[in-house]
Amino acid sequence: MFRPRIYVDTSVIGGCFDEEFDEYSVQLFDEFISGKKMPIISDVVLFELEGAPEKVKNILKRVPGDHIEYVSLNDESITLANAYLEGGVVTESSLSDARHIAIATVERVDVLVSWNYKHIVNINRIHMLNSVNLKLGYPILEIRSPREVLYEV
Repeated sequence: MFRPRIYVDTSVIGGCFDEEFDEYSVQLFDEFISGKKMPIISDVVLFELEGAPEKVKNILKRVPGDHIEYVSLNDESITLANAYLEGGVVTESSLSDARHIAIATVERVDVLVSWNYKHIVNINRIHMLNSVNLKLGYPILEIRSPREVLYEV
């Protein structure tokens, strides 16, 4: 059975408790829990969750250990994130967004999901970052909202 590898940024986890996003974030985590999809969680996400309320931190604990993959920011993803900054894809104030995107690209995930429409799930920004990816020999990165990757909406 094909299990898509889905990089989850922090907004999707917090979205489980946000009236605007909870329906689709919770459905996506149900698919992670059941094993239909594989969440990819980076150390950048874990760092961002450190200051979150306990109920938000506990979302990841609901996913069985063999249904989740943890990845880390490394030299390659740092270099790529810096290329996004140099290419004007994101600004210095959005460095963590650049790092999420770079990690997802380096890890060759099937899709990155986010509720961050300003800095990540934005067609112009997606075209710009994929332009950088292609220039540097990386594949195009699919970026979607959680609603777009659910099996049944």
